[in-house]
Amino acid sequence: MVKHQPLQVYERQLCLSCITGIYGCRWKRYQRSHDDTTKWELLWSLILLFTFCLLLVWFYFWWEAHNDYNEFNWFLYERSGKWSDGTVPILATTAAGFTYITFLMVLALCHVALGQQLNLHWLHKIGVTAALLTTIVGVISVNQTWSQEWDVIPISFQATGPFLHIGALAAITALSWIVAGQVARAEKTMFQVVVVLLYLSVLLGLYLVPLYLTSPCIMDPSTLKPRPKVFGHQGAPMLAPENTLWSFQRALQLNVTGLEADVAISVDGVPFLMHDPDLRRTTDVEKVFSDRQMNKASFFNWTDLQQLNAGQWFLKDDPFWTANTLTTREKNLTANQSVCSLEQLLKLASYHNISVVFRLKKPPPQHPCYHSWINDTLEAVLQSGVPQSLVMWTPDEQRAQVRRVAPGLTQTSLVKRDPWTLQKSGISRLLLRYNQISSSEIINFTRNNISLTVYTVNEPWLYSVLWCSGVSSVSSEAPHILSKVPYPVWLMSPNEYSLIWVSADLISFAVVIGIFILQNYHMIRYRMSGMRSYNPEQIMLSATVRTSSRDVNVMKEKLIFSEVRNGGGADELYED
Repeated sequence: MVKHQPLQVYERQLCLSCITGIYGCRWKRYQRSHDDTTKWELLWSLILLFTFCLLLVWFYFWWEAHNDYNEFNWFLYERSGKWSDGTVPILATTAAGFTYITFLMVLALCHVALGQQLNLHWLHKIGVTAALLTTIVGVISVNQTWSQEWDVIPISFQATGPFLHIGALAAITALSWIVAGQVARAEKTMFQVVVVLLYLSVLLGLYLVPLYLTSPCIMDPSTLKPRPKVFGHQGAPMLAPENTLWSFQRALQLNVTGLEADVAISVDGVPFLMHDPDLRRTTDVEKVFSDRQMNKASFFNWTDLQQLNAGQWFLKDDPFWTANTLTTREKNLTANQSVCSLEQLLKLASYHNISVVFRLKKPPPQHPCYHSWINDTLEAVLQSGVPQSLVMWTPDEQRAQVRRVAPGLTQTSLVKRDPWTLQKSGISRLLLRYNQISSSEIINFTRNNISLTVYTVNEPWLYSVLWCSGVSSVSSEAPHILSKVPYPVWLMSPNEYSLIWVSADLISFAVVIGIFILQNYHMIRYRMSGMRSYNPEQIMLSATVRTSSRDVNVMKEKLIFSEVRNGGGADELYED
């Protein structure tokens, strides 16, 4: 007996041909009534789904990590020795990969909805594999170099959780059309039960997610505390070179209530402002002292430090993509900045009557001031003439001695301890990174009269979450952005949120039930019309309205062959 090809029916539908062509390079739509997607293609469909989910998390991570892009770039600089914005290639590849995989997912869902086989083309398989491996490598790299940033995901859920819940609910509800269609067309009861139970489990889980979703912004608006004060972290580093007088003056123009700086100490005992351990990134040390450019910043004397330019790098590297927004006068001021001393900063703060908090970096053991760095810094504070109450003193070393010499200083800790221990040590303020404190801990510290300053807060959503949590002040590299946030981004009472939650669940449930009823109604109509099974060729024939008589006759002939095959009257059919 000669074996022939199964019947293949080509139907002229431009949209359907594009879907199958782009996904599997099948530009002619072939409908096989009894051919299912192979297990190999099902495996690739699962790989595509996993890649989509992983890329979705990766994309969300980098979207919310925008608050800390400068921190990430500094980590890269610390390892490579060259400053560059490493977020640009990551964001570009992530956006491209996510768009591509999302497009393939939509095409796959269209195939399922239309009863088409999932035959992913080999070029797409290569693309999916590349996207998956690239994302995995990225996740591993971030986990090794910037693991603390993963905390931004659960923290951001406090701001985005209610909206993500509604979005996910809408997406799963829309998928009910495809699920209901698959259940209606299925001939095996076990398959129908498994699909329905799986879908309902996901849907029920989404309905109950708000029970475990918490946000400080779900509160009675009347209990909202005053707007957190804003400290200029290194001044206003997005508008002027960090830790320079011009940067702090720009911050004061934005009405900040405090200034924060990083302090090192020179070999001749002068405290000065510098974030990096060396001078290469923020000064022209390579030009002025080329033979000493790799030396630690604290191994320069104050005379040498004053010879360096600390502003030209800002115009050259443009670390925040803001240099083109500066006026000519601002660019001239920026280009002529020098290294700033702690005394200069304190005098500026005293003149404007604002608080100052600084992180004092301990010099290495071979440094001449290794044993006197606390006293040298304290002496600079006292000589500046700034009111002691405006200075937030952070070093833990010799804190008792500092309190005896300058009892008016505001004792501040960089290490989180319980309120009782802090009060016993005479500490009244805490300076912590935003991922080191929870909403419940913020409330506990506030009740025990411990003021809390959280760093580094650049995004309105994070500022809003901390505001609703009761934080008294934040340290920011973007005071010009936070100054435009007079109220939390969103705030609703528990009753309002419950109403939105329950309403969304009820609407979703009603839509799902309606879709399942509608799909089953259509299937019952098809079967009552005399069709023994859900045959795509039969449905296409019954749906033809404007087809020519010749085409109708051809389709009738194909229908006869299909009926014979379904009835077992013939084992083989010749290819059309």
